[in-house]
Amino acid sequence: MSARRLRFGAFEFDVEAGQLTRQGRTVRIQPQPLRVLAILLEEPGRVVPREELRLRIWGGSTFVEFDLGLNYCVRQIRLALHDTASRPVYIETLKKRGYRFVAPVSSAGDMAARPAESPAPQAVAPSSAVPPNSRIAWKLLAAAFVAMVLIAGWQSWPWPHAGQAVVQPGRVIAQITDLADSAVSPALSPDGRILAFIRGCCGFLTADDIYVKILPNGEPRRLTHDLRLKYGPTFSFDGSEVSYAVQEHSGWSTYAVSVLGGEPHLVLSNAAGLRWLSAHQVLFAEIKAGQHMGVVTATDSRANMRELYFPAHERGMAHYIYPSPDHQSALVVEMNEQGAWLPCRLISLRGDRPSRPVGPPGAACGSAGWSPDGRSMYFAAGQHLWRQSYPDGAAEPITSGPSTEEGLAVDPDGRSLITSSGTGMTTLWMHQRGVDRRLSAEGDLLGAEGSIAAPRFSADGRFVYYLARRATGTNRWELRRVSVDSGQTSVLLPEIGMREYDVSADGSRVIFTTNEPGGTTQLWLAPIDKSSAPVRIGLTGETSPYFGSGDQILFRTTEGRFNYLERMNADGSGRARVVPYPISDLQSVSPGRRWAMVIAPILDGSTVAPMAVPLTGGDPIRICEDYCDLSWSIDGAYLFASVDGPSASSPGRSLAIPVGAHEALPRFPPLGIPSHAEPAILPGARSVPAASLTAGVDPDTFAFIKTGVHRNLFRIAVQ
Repeated sequence: MSARRLRFGAFEFDVEAGQLTRQGRTVRIQPQPLRVLAILLEEPGRVVPREELRLRIWGGSTFVEFDLGLNYCVRQIRLALHDTASRPVYIETLKKRGYRFVAPVSSAGDMAARPAESPAPQAVAPSSAVPPNSRIAWKLLAAAFVAMVLIAGWQSWPWPHAGQAVVQPGRVIAQITDLADSAVSPALSPDGRILAFIRGCCGFLTADDIYVKILPNGEPRRLTHDLRLKYGPTFSFDGSEVSYAVQEHSGWSTYAVSVLGGEPHLVLSNAAGLRWLSAHQVLFAEIKAGQHMGVVTATDSRANMRELYFPAHERGMAHYIYPSPDHQSALVVEMNEQGAWLPCRLISLRGDRPSRPVGPPGAACGSAGWSPDGRSMYFAAGQHLWRQSYPDGAAEPITSGPSTEEGLAVDPDGRSLITSSGTGMTTLWMHQRGVDRRLSAEGDLLGAEGSIAAPRFSADGRFVYYLARRATGTNRWELRRVSVDSGQTSVLLPEIGMREYDVSADGSRVIFTTNEPGGTTQLWLAPIDKSSAPVRIGLTGETSPYFGSGDQILFRTTEGRFNYLERMNADGSGRARVVPYPISDLQSVSPGRRWAMVIAPILDGSTVAPMAVPLTGGDPIRICEDYCDLSWSIDGAYLFASVDGPSASSPGRSLAIPVGAHEALPRFPPLGIPSHAEPAILPGARSVPAASLTAGVDPDTFAFIKTGVHRNLFRIAVQ
């Protein structure tokens, strides 16, 4: 038919615009299936041979997956038209011959529909009406192929009435994955047909792999085989690749892998959180110096770069960016100088207005998104989902209840969100002589990721200290102690909520920080036997406290835009910097109080790396090439450095490095220990089966927090 707009059933096809609508609403369908539909509509009732479709859609190519690609296109058309192969209303399959459009078709505006004709099949010369595909179209065909590999069978989308999250009245939940472990960090392809996610407990800095799933009922398929720490899967502009950020060389790089799988390739170095604004314009976060990471825009070759937003503090890091549909604004997820997630921030991509926090006030924000019309902003913040009208509405909850939601992806039609919902439990375990046993029964412990709040042994190895949540739903963590032999647990200071802590070598005192209104911290010193009241020392804003030599306290503080390592006496006097240069983080202090393990800038200031800073003076020593957790055995005989991150299938791995007398460190490689290094890299080193651990008296004895997370992906209606 030569008409520009064709009507059949409740559908209308605009030939010139290449757009399919149903009762005035656009029907989502990928370009390749749309081309097949256009050919079938040219002559309703005629059998179009498969060979003709191959020649007209794929040119003269003999692409070996042609049959799969064509079958996928026809299934996509049937899904869009609500048609079936067994009882076709629109498209009939003639086995080994081709396809025929069997419904009446009319030109839009005609009063009577033209009945379908059924002429005999005839040979048709290839037409030039539909040109051979470009490179992008070939990528889409590749996506079609992987879809065929993944699809177990297309069915109508199931909309059950129950799920894990508690949603506000009027919301509907449908479960998308049904994994025994966990799925997080959902991302949708531009057409909403393919879902990417990380299969593991955590979406940020994880060694777990990225999977893809065809919606609604495809089977999850592993896309990456990458042990590097990663985060933030997202689709390319044409939907043919999934990109993600990788931590390497103490910085970030963005890699991409085809939805077909295969080897990942570098997209941009010094780039994370990448989002495509057009086929060649990108939005991403880059490190300017040290760990200072902000939002920039450039072409995909990094030309015409323009800075858009950098946090005020030199330790601030913008990790995720979500551009608005009109590309005038963006939502930014960032960390502060203490490594804590902040509320989301709204920035201008034109630079015509200052940035400001958005979302639920004070709630840590981990993910965000926009409705397709740009009128609503969505947030995964404070463990639940929220919606806020743009630009000045108030944040309103979408979900609530005991389960928590992490990450979100907005469906292109704007009617629903996809999020990871579930629960997690953290317990304290002991590894000794190759056997793991549980030390605590609590389900919510702090310090699972190697932070200052991590568990620690007493100096004699008889006890393990740790922080546990006082009550479900609160943000108060109390100090507890468990006996390694008996498993008996005691609460040491039940009325005090702590954020970070350290226990003195003789076990008599604890130095700790508390969270104060406005996000500040305060430093306190208290006797563990409660013989006297806690005493506040220092000023405001001190973090990462440790007992130093003698009666000194070591801590991190912020001055202006930088963090510094400082010390003071236990009464608050004698405050001074330990080293003149700034640091990012204070990880641990050696038992002999000779070394502070920090994340600090390298000599040229271009990036940061894990360093050992001598507390009695001297040059720092670079320990690892990339980020690693650094801790000590309780006698100072071993330094532990993580080399493999934990994943759903592995607790990760560390190297136990023997240390000489008086904590004399060995000679490390010039750039430090690389990721995935084997013990042979340093004399006497041993592999230990854990990445985040609290070492005991030897490499065979350590405590660790085990995180048990069960999360699945759900679709939540928002319209």
